[in-house]
Amino acid sequence: MERTKAEAVIEAVLFTMGESVEISRLADVIEEDVKTTKSILKDMATRYEEEDRGIALTQFDNSVQLCTKSDMYEYLIKIAKAPRKMTLTDTVLETLSIIAYKQPVTRVEVERVRGVSCDHAINKLLEYDLITELGRLDAPGRPLLFGTTEQFLRCFGVGSLDELPELNPVQLEEFKQQAEAEVQLQLEV
Repeated sequence: MERTKAEAVIEAVLFTMGESVEISRLADVIEEDVKTTKSILKDMATRYEEEDRGIALTQFDNSVQLCTKSDMYEYLIKIAKAPRKMTLTDTVLETLSIIAYKQPVTRVEVERVRGVSCDHAINKLLEYDLITELGRLDAPGRPLLFGTTEQFLRCFGVGSLDELPELNPVQLEEFKQQAEAEVQLQLEV
């Protein structure tokens, strides 16, 4: 792979991962040996420093991470205030999937599909700005309706809901059976 292309690939991988990546894995991706990959990383780090960029490569034992330079934090705080790490558990992801495909949807409808309470998952999704309240259903009790946000589209790399993968009916049935089995296990405990 051409060196410029290799640097671009490494930069894209490190930016996307947002955490440290083993140098050996980067070497596999760019189809080079570890020694060559370390040389490319060293050149990248030097260039970031010489060009006084806002990012830097931070090397650990056998891995490297693309990081913001510490002298940029004061500017980041103006935008981010309190940076938070988004952790999506299986439960939260399942709840998000149901909302994405069935929106606008009420909490009760989500719980009917999952078979268990999803208060915590919905609260997390609201906190992460992946879903939003779309209004209220015109029904007794006027339950809230939920749908996905632009942040959801950004996080999952889609331009619109039309770009979400189509649900395979066979997989859908398997997911339903797995959810029912999970509920059964929780009831037995």
